[in-house]
Amino acid sequence: MRVVADAGICQGHQLCQGEAPTVFGFDESADVVELLDEHPDEALRADVTTAVKYCPAFALSIEED
Repeated sequence: MRVVADAGICQGHQLCQGEAPTVFGFDESADVVELLDEHPDEALRADVTTAVKYCPAFALSIEED
């Protein structure tokens, strides 16, 4: 899987970071999501899927490789 984060529509809620902290970080200076791992291990799929699902700004998505 490939994780995509659209910083242009991110609202800085940081919910994704709580769900998958090894995949999503936060750029405090820009107040937006920072992608730490574009291709996370399959074991993190459930956490990443939850982060995508509950992103208030719909700034996250998963693309299948």
